[in-house]
Amino acid sequence: MKIDQEKSEFLDEMLNHWQDENLLSAEDVNKLRSSYETKSFDWRRLAQYSFWIAMACGVISLGALLIDKKVLTYLERLFDASDFMISILSAIAAAALYFFAFKRKASKAHQVFSNEAMVFTAVMLTANAIAYLGKALDNGTGHFSLLILASVIIYGILAYIFKSRLIWAFVLISLGAWFGTETGYLSRWNWYFLGMNYPLRFVLFGAFVTGISFFLKRSKRLDIFFQTNYMCGMIYLFISLWLLSIFGNFGTLEEWYNIKQLHLFYWGLISAAVCIISIFIGLKYRDPIAREFGITFLFINLYTRYFEYFWDTWHKAIFFCVLAASFWLIGRRAEKIWNLEFLKK
Repeated sequence: MKIDQEKSEFLDEMLNHWQDENLLSAEDVNKLRSSYETKSFDWRRLAQYSFWIAMACGVISLGALLIDKKVLTYLERLFDASDFMISILSAIAAAALYFFAFKRKASKAHQVFSNEAMVFTAVMLTANAIAYLGKALDNGTGHFSLLILASVIIYGILAYIFKSRLIWAFVLISLGAWFGTETGYLSRWNWYFLGMNYPLRFVLFGAFVTGISFFLKRSKRLDIFFQTNYMCGMIYLFISLWLLSIFGNFGTLEEWYNIKQLHLFYWGLISAAVCIISIFIGLKYRDPIAREFGITFLFINLYTRYFEYFWDTWHKAIFFCVLAASFWLIGRRAEKIWNLEFLKK
């Protein structure tokens, strides 16, 4: 069996430890060690990163194309196609890619990354088709959040038909975009909606998406999307809580500049309390996602408060000395936990 360098070193260390503790004989150790070998190069990871970079470059290329007026003018002269025609062509290309991608998924399931890259391209073409359809049907109201809602419905249907977690992730991204734009439209693009700024709104949105995850888990048809939905909901929730702990429920930077950070302390306490509750739930119910999000964002919140309250008041030498000492203590503690988990008898 060929394994990564890191895993190989870990197994070697464990086999040596078990031999030293007389749990395995030298003969058993040699037999086990001969059952695996270290990969000379991790081609799977290279393939994964290469496809990610290719997709990212494709998105950047499309973005650069859309903001270059000269290129757009040239393309308009070259193709002279209406917005409606571009929408139809994008939809046809997306449908063709969906068909070939999932046909490949059935016949060549081992080519995971190239299959997902085709799905990603189809998703981008779908978004392009919806955007140009919106331009063709635009009546000047500025209610473009309806287009985003349409993309949520389309992606949701596609994700359900093809059982694709990648498309479901785009459902949740589009749903977040719709929620932000729809509340903005309903408040006439005011900074507040029902007395809430954007971070506070998305705290509620993240809690809602996270809660929906457990309904998906109970459904036999939708439980495949549970983990993706749960992760996205927690990302929305904790990033919004962190931003809320920094900016509070203020709509503009001018308002925020005129108050002291100490006045936002209770938002930091609320954010930290949610992190602690998440850690408790993760430990009690053996939920690694809740536990890791809670621990990660608790540290982020603590260090954010540290920078807020001591950056201007302490000498920089003392500031970074304390910062270094804190990370050293965290590293020491993490090392002890690692030793207890993997090297105990």
